[in-house]
Amino acid sequence: MKTNLLLATLLLTPMLVSPTLALADDKADLTALLSEFLDGATRNDAAIHNKYWADELIYTSSGGTRFGKAELMQGVSSRGMLKADEIDTVYSSEDVRIMQYGDTAVVAFVLVGKSDKETKRYLNSGTFIKRNGQWQAVNWQATVKAN
Repeated sequence: MKTNLLLATLLLTPMLVSPTLALADDKADLTALLSEFLDGATRNDAAIHNKYWADELIYTSSGGTRFGKAELMQGVSSRGMLKADEIDTVYSSEDVRIMQYGDTAVVAFVLVGKSDKETKRYLNSGTFIKRNGQWQAVNWQATVKAN
């Protein structure tokens, strides 16, 4: 009896631990993706935007407009990549929260846009889908943070 219990424990333990490790890895991947994106957004890097946003993106801006990836990419591409001396706002994140549901995740954070003149904060949240091992945002909401 003890042998059967020990054998069952040894066989089941990896199945119980494995999903926990996978979720931790996904949270680390999503955190790294957000950091990479904010660095790319600071430089207006079209390749980073293209990687971050899914083709079927629904984006609701803090200004109250809604658009998709095509419109977003058109705006990014029309401005072009910024040189270091052209960057006036640097983006970062605070209070990152990630909730995962299998291959879907919700990422919420405070977006911080810091320039020489001011610092602005926005409450951002995105819904991400993992396809072919890659996370992309399919929905995004940005709201100016109240003081």
